[in-house]
Amino acid sequence: MSGETIATTQWRALDRDGEDKCRLARLDQGWMLVGHARFRDGNGWAALDYVIRVDADWCTTSADVTGEHGGDPVAVRLVRGRDGWTVNDAPRPDLRGAEDVDLAFTPATNLMPLNRVPEVGRLDTTAAWVRFPGPLVSPLTQSYTRERGGMVRYSAEETAFETQLAVDRHGFVTTYPGLWETSE
Repeated sequence: MSGETIATTQWRALDRDGEDKCRLARLDQGWMLVGHARFRDGNGWAALDYVIRVDADWCTTSADVTGEHGGDPVAVRLVRGRDGWTVNDAPRPDLRGAEDVDLAFTPATNLMPLNRVPEVGRLDTTAAWVRFPGPLVSPLTQSYTRERGGMVRYSAEETAFETQLAVDRHGFVTTYPGLWETSE
C-alpha cells in the first residue's frame, strides 16, 4: 500500500470469535483503508481482506473485498462513479446517492461518515451495505449524531438498529456495544 500511515487499529469481536486489523493511510487525493477480518459466524470461518479508497471529503470511491467465507470464495468490487455505483461491474441504480460502503463484518467502514459528522450536530447519509453470505448489497440509511464525551449516536433506518459508539481522534470506533471493541 502506498501513502503515509496515519493510524492503525485492531478490534476483537464481542458476539463471536473474531478480530479485525485495519490501517488508514493518507494518499495524494484522499485516503485508503486496508483491513483483514477473521471471524466465525453461522456459516463458518471467514477470512476477508478489504481495501477502501476514499476521496478528500471522506466519501468512498471504491471498495474491494476478497477472501473466503464459510468455505466459499469472495471477490466483490464496488465503485462509485459519475453515473452511480457498480458492483462487480454491474450498474446498481438502487445505490444512487450512497456516499459510502458499509461492510457489515467490520466497524472500520464507520470511519468515513464519522469523519464527516460536524463537531456539534448530525449527519444523515446512505451507504452501500455489504453483507455475507452473498454478497448481498443494498442501500442502508444511516444517521450519526455527535454527543458529549466523544460518543456518537448511530442509527440505521432499514434495520431499526441504534447504538452509541465511542470514537477515537482519527474517527475509528473504539467501542461498538455488544459487537466490537479495540484490543490494542
